Parts: sequence; structure tokens; C-alpha cells
Amino acid sequence: MSGRPRFATSLTELARRFPLLRPFVDRVQVDAAAFLPLVAQARTIGALGLFFRGRDRFTREERETYMALAGVLAQALQRAILFDQEREFATGLQESMLPRHIPRFEGAEIAVRYHSAWSGREVGGDWYDVVALPQDRVGLVIGDVQGHDTHAAAVMGQLRIALRAYAAEGHPPSTVLARGSRFLAELDTERFATCAYAEVDLAAGTVRTARAGHLGPLVRHTDGRTGWPNVRGGMPLGLATVMDLHEFPEARIDLVPGETLVFCTDGLVEERGLDITIGMQALAEAVHHGPDRAEDLADHLAEALWERWGSNDDVALLILRRAPDPGTTHAPRVHQYVHQADPEGLADARAALRQALSGWGLAALADDVELAAGELLVNVLLHTEGGAVLTLEVLPEPVRRVRLSVQDRSSVWPRRRSPGEAATSGRGLLMIEALATRWGVEPRGDGKAVWCEFTPADTDAAPAADTLTPVIS
Repeated sequence: MSGRPRFATSLTELARRFPLLRPFVDRVQVDAAAFLPLVAQARTIGALGLFFRGRDRFTREERETYMALAGVLAQALQRAILFDQEREFATGLQESMLPRHIPRFEGAEIAVRYHSAWSGREVGGDWYDVVALPQDRVGLVIGDVQGHDTHAAAVMGQLRIALRAYAAEGHPPSTVLARGSRFLAELDTERFATCAYAEVDLAAGTVRTARAGHLGPLVRHTDGRTGWPNVRGGMPLGLATVMDLHEFPEARIDLVPGETLVFCTDGLVEERGLDITIGMQALAEAVHHGPDRAEDLADHLAEALWERWGSNDDVALLILRRAPDPGTTHAPRVHQYVHQADPEGLADARAALRQALSGWGLAALADDVELAAGELLVNVLLHTEGGAVLTLEVLPEPVRRVRLSVQDRSSVWPRRRSPGEAATSGRGLLMIEALATRWGVEPRGDGKAVWCEFTPADTDAAPAADTLTPVIS
């Protein structure tokens, strides 16, 4: 390419000089053409072709106008190329700070997503991390360093590594965040960071979580309901140390098989000029209607919300779904968590039990099981400080029977009482004894589980005599 403009007033002559152009000349049926180099900063970055009908010459003024137009287009094209290069640099820097691989865990599905804001070379400090911990536990970290520049990304990279180290040492969430705050305050920076950390016991389903100025997790239950657990928060990392406020209260969440935790940064739920609760409601609705698998849910949220909320800010998304536990065809099983503050939880639990028993061909037991479940659940919700994990399963051996189990966090075991005729309470265990074949209590972690079993009337083998009395395990 010579870098000089060419003006052709006879395309027939042009086609004779350049035979490869003949098919195109015959097709477009034009009379004249101007071929102009696109030059920016003394470098040719492309070319522009203008074609005309009914023209047999170019005046000097027209040639100068077309060359000026080519100059303007060259500058615009160069700016677009530079923007793409800067954007690629910024996103590459940000992605290099995030973990390259997410570990796999038996008993859980984990999905992560990161979305960069379209703001030129600016790069944010949003991040996520997943830490493998001993004893079938996993640490989940998500956060956002203040600012949108390379310094924010650099601080994020250092803070992410520090929090990973504190988590791997086995510290509880409150300590991980407190040490992270001191680490950030000791860096040569005036930035602060919001963060949430959760330690998940995949075997027991226990989640211990704390947050530092960040959104807490959204939970989707097995029946599709969603809710934001009450997780008290502390000050953002760095700022908490400056103000000498290192309290990061922990909250406990019981995650039953099939339930999902969703963590995100504020870019997914916040839009300038709107209340953040609008975005939180939109996220809860999208999770409620989303698919079950973690990867599919992450894709669904990206498609549903990033166009609406995440275009002006970076977004980090972290999803953990505890593997469902349906049992087997011969021994099916369902789980459900009943939150203490959920007024509809009891009704939903009763409906789920009746539906499960009907599907298993055991609808004849539904009334007794539902009544016993209501009694055990109400006892937990009234007399303990947390919710209840309800499990209903079929035990095929040695005698086919249905077991109902209600687990809570209290270490106080139930005891049989002898209420008088005028008493309005105290008959719960007497009712369980009358309804169930047998019942018992067994320790579970830092709490207990009260269980009772029901034998279908058409069961061939009768229960042994000693199984008609309560069994305290």
C-alpha cells in the first residue's frame, strides 16, 4: 500500500489495469471511485473506498473533502482500536487476579461468574474464592475493594491471598474477617473492602457465615422459595481496623440437601438512582424461577440480570448448591428447612410431607405423620433459637416403615410430662407415642434430632414388642 489517495473516473480502465477487480466492477455498476488511505499518527491503519454513479471527474475541493473525511474516520478507528486494547488489558489483569480453577467437592455443586463493567481501562476490585478445608468443609469468599483502577485490582489480589491463608488455617469466619481487616489496614493504601465469608460443612449442612459491609447470602430452598437470612454485619475491612471495631458477628444457616447459597457483589443488585432492595428482589425472583443445577443457575442469572444491573459495575457471582439426597427408589427421602421467622414454613412443610407420602404410595399415613411433624416443628420454633431441619424417609429393612426426623440446634432434650386435665400444653410427646410405632432422640452436632417411625397397616412383619416404647439413643 502506497499510502496515497487514488481517484478513478473510468472503472473500465481500472478493471483493465487490475483484472482481479473486474467481477466487482461489473457487479456494482458505478462510474467513478475514490480510494483513500486511513492514516493516524503517520501510520496507515486501513483504507476507505467511495463509489459514485453519474460522475466523470473529481474537483479539487471534492478531493480535499474526501481526504478530510478519511482523516476523521482514521482517528475514530484508531480510538476504537485503542479502546479495545485497553479493555483487553483491564479485563486480562482482573481475571489474572481471580482463581484459575475452582476445586470440586463431593456433595456440592459450585459455580462462579465474573462480569467486567464496560468502562474503558478502568478495572474493579470484585473477587470470589473457594477454599478447600479439612473434614469435608469448604470456605466461600466474595468481596469488593473500593475503587475502579489498577490499584484496586492489585489490593484485591493481595487481600484475596491473605483471606485464603487465614481460612486455610482453620479460623472461624469472624476471625478470618478480623485478620483480613488488619492486613488491609497495614497495606500502603487508603482503600477499604467489603467482604462476606462462609464456612460450609457439606456433611452436616451447617453454614457459619459473617460479613463485613457486604451483602449476605441468598438461600433457595428445595421447594423454590428464596430468602435472605438475617446475618448481622460488621464494618468493611480496613475501615473496621481504623475505627477499632473488629466485631463480625457470625450467623448459622442450616442448608439441607438440594438447597442453594447465592453470593454476589453489589453490581448485580444495585443501579444508580434506585434503592438496592429493588435489585435484591429482582435477584430473589430470578433465583426462584431459575434452574436447579449451579452452573445452569449462574448462566440464568447472567442472562437475566447482567443486562439490567451489571453494565455499570463489575459483578462477581458465587453459587453453592448442596447435592440433593432423594434416597433410592426403594428408600426415598425428602428434606426441608423450616425457618423460625417464616410464618408459611409450617404449612409448606405439612404440604410437602403429604405430597411425598402420596407419591410413595403411603397416603394412608399422611394424617398421622403430618400431625406428628406439626407437633415437633412447633416445639422447635417455640422453645429454641433457630429453625428446624425436617427429614422424611422410607426405611425398607428389616420392616418397611416411615421415619420422620426433626433436627434443631438446642442441646436440651425433650421429656415426657404428666399434664393435668386443665393444662394447655405438655401433651406433645404423649401424642407422638400414640401416633408413632416408636420414637427417640439422638445427638446431632451441637444439637439433637427427635425422630419417630410409622409402620404401614399392610406391612407383613409386625414390629417387635420392645419397639413400642420410646427409644432414647
